[in-house]
Amino acid sequence: MCNEEVKQEEEEISEIDRMREEIRLAEDKYIRALAETENRTKRMQKEKQDMMRFAVQNAITEFLPVLDNFEKALGFKDQMSDETKNWAMGFEMILGQLKGVVSNHGFTPFHAEGLFDPHLHEALEIEESDEHPDGTILKEFQRGYKCGDRIVCPARVKVSKLPKKEEEKKEEENHE
Repeated sequence: MCNEEVKQEEEEISEIDRMREEIRLAEDKYIRALAETENRTKRMQKEKQDMMRFAVQNAITEFLPVLDNFEKALGFKDQMSDETKNWAMGFEMILGQLKGVVSNHGFTPFHAEGLFDPHLHEALEIEESDEHPDGTILKEFQRGYKCGDRIVCPARVKVSKLPKKEEEKKEEENHE
């Protein structure tokens, strides 16, 4: 083999190596683009599911006070006439179905008991009382609801507050 043939063969090998590298780079770009497309599709599906879940949760959250009021109204069935009690039994069945729907979407009710927690409760009234420790929940006006570990509707409550001492009352009156 002459020098020229060796040189031409080296150039051809070099050209083949360059083409292989181009093919490898093109394959790499293709794989990355494919992965990016799959990730984008998954992300869009997750966003769509999240939007649907949040829309359902928002609708149910608006519906919760109505559900509680419906249940409170049925609490007076002992005072109803016999005919009305029959209607109330039907409404109780409907109430059970509504509670099932709420539960199926991950909502769980919780009752307010013990001490006031601003993460779980909303104080609608404060009542001075020396019979209960400061911050004790005295009455629940509306139960709270969680969805998973998230509070979607705080329990609305009446909270106790220790009475002010006579000295503190006089000081407040003097400052006014």
